[in-house]
Amino acid sequence: MANRSTKVGLIGLGVMGTPLARRLMADGYGLVVHDRNPAATRPFLRRGAQPARSPREVADAARVVLVSLPRPAVVRDVALGRDGIVHGARVRTFVDLSTTGSAVEKEVAAGLAARGIATVDAPVSGGAEGAAAGALAVMAAGHPRAIAAVRPLLRCFGTVFVVGREPGQGQLLKVLNNLLSSTALAITAEAVVAGVKGGLDPATMLAAINAGSGRNSATADKFPKWVLPRTFAFGHSIDAVCKDAGLAIDEAQALGVPRWVGGAAHALWQYARADGGAALDMTALVTFVERWAGVRVRERRKRRARR
Repeated sequence: MANRSTKVGLIGLGVMGTPLARRLMADGYGLVVHDRNPAATRPFLRRGAQPARSPREVADAARVVLVSLPRPAVVRDVALGRDGIVHGARVRTFVDLSTTGSAVEKEVAAGLAARGIATVDAPVSGGAEGAAAGALAVMAAGHPRAIAAVRPLLRCFGTVFVVGREPGQGQLLKVLNNLLSSTALAITAEAVVAGVKGGLDPATMLAAINAGSGRNSATADKFPKWVLPRTFAFGHSIDAVCKDAGLAIDEAQALGVPRWVGGAAHALWQYARADGGAALDMTALVTFVERWAGVRVRERRKRRARR
């Protein structure tokens, strides 16, 4: 069982991994860290974390290894590659916090199980802001004993939902969650741009929508915080949205479930990525709709009252 006297491995110190590492250290856990960008590890080394030159070195030092990585292929290589976690001498539990998709998660779990390493499939939702606040939704799947052993760690990040006994089930829920989120943002962009072109104030629109039946994560959070101020800094790129939505579309197709709405939203995100938007923050999707419509979404300046 993971406790505060145990070294915990963490691989991947990017947009999500960095605040997750901070949460663990703030809760008193000692870390063994690795990232392919050495600069990402330095703030944690200064605070006492142990460096590792490879995933295998992390797995040589820690019984529990968590990963927060950008793509399924990277997760597969870190877990099962030539210098991967599977070859570690000490590791007994692998915890995948990434958005990996069920197919790769099952492949990784099978490869690790052959070496006596349990997998806890535990993707997280809530963005970098939620990670920093310890307010993520953690969607955990795996053997009950494996989940129980790492549950104190996962609680550092937010609320833990045990969604299944098989690795891959957490991933299924996560990509469906992300498809819902990205579809909500896409339709909100279209609706708000249409309202602005019709002469409505976007801030007033959002306030009314959020008091009514159209409320969603984009109207309640992303548009007020990152679209109206034009900061576009939620912390998840358009390219990453395309990856996540694509994984969800693949899951639906494999299950024989129609994907009319999700497929249409995915097409819009793919268009934005192809039109030069891959590296842009996901909230910048609205700028593509604005360009097509010939208007710009911005909060109206309040007029000064005449004396």
